[in-house]
Amino acid sequence: MRKIYFVSAILAWLPLFTACGGRQNIPIANYYDYDPTFPLEDSVRVEQETDQFTLYYVTYRSFHEAIVTGVLSIPQNVPAPMPAIIFLHGIGDNKQADYMEVGNRYFVQAGYAVLRIDIANHGDRKIHDYKYDFVSGYRYWTRDIIAQTVFDLRRGIDFLKTRAEIDSRRIGFFGISLGGIIGTVFCAVDQRIKVPVITLAGGGLHLAFKFKAFTDATKIYFSIIDPINFVARIAPRPLLMLNASKDEIVPPFTTKAMFKKAKQPKKIIWYPTKHREVPLDQAFPEGIKWFREYL
Repeated sequence: MRKIYFVSAILAWLPLFTACGGRQNIPIANYYDYDPTFPLEDSVRVEQETDQFTLYYVTYRSFHEAIVTGVLSIPQNVPAPMPAIIFLHGIGDNKQADYMEVGNRYFVQAGYAVLRIDIANHGDRKIHDYKYDFVSGYRYWTRDIIAQTVFDLRRGIDFLKTRAEIDSRRIGFFGISLGGIIGTVFCAVDQRIKVPVITLAGGGLHLAFKFKAFTDATKIYFSIIDPINFVARIAPRPLLMLNASKDEIVPPFTTKAMFKKAKQPKKIIWYPTKHREVPLDQAFPEGIKWFREYL
């Protein structure tokens, strides 16, 4: 995979857009527009057969010369076409991390097909060991990873639409931590996701800059990746947020700010734990309950 350079050039133009003597709000969601008929060049092979599901290893072409890697679980004995969940992992992990395997079992047992992809530069797509950081180091590279994965998820829906087993009118999303941050942007810009469940995520990423948090430069940097700029666009689709009240990684006030920005219908559930201690045997069933009600 070639290294991706695409966001900086676009953002350099944003300060130049003015109207009627003042700065015009830029429709940042339009950044994620793309050509849906672009060839997927997808490949699918059987990876594993169990008594509960068939697991396929999949690849497909996204934009900016990216090849996306993922796995697709198709439940046994569920009539087609069936609903599907796109399920996204957190930072530094991959599509088959332990908690992803747990979630996959929950969703499959509930009768959902599950597509799990690797975030850009994660899992089978990893090509660099650079530190992910919004403040220092390769901060523009970090931003590009997030933005690229939004495109990759949109292409994931295009892939699911090619599968006869899948009801493309009934696709939900479940994202965890960075997967929830990316997923909020994704669900906001792609109306084909009918029901989003966002876990351990928050908005207001610019606050990482502290005293520089409200400068134009910081706002421009975060404009296309901060969930707080997008979450209101999810409505009128029903949004569920699952979060940890003692979260030491995603501060609860950022979650509250994002939930406040979201429009109805919405619901938030708090677990009295730290980030990595949220009880999976409660969080995944809550997500399934939400999917069953609305998907």
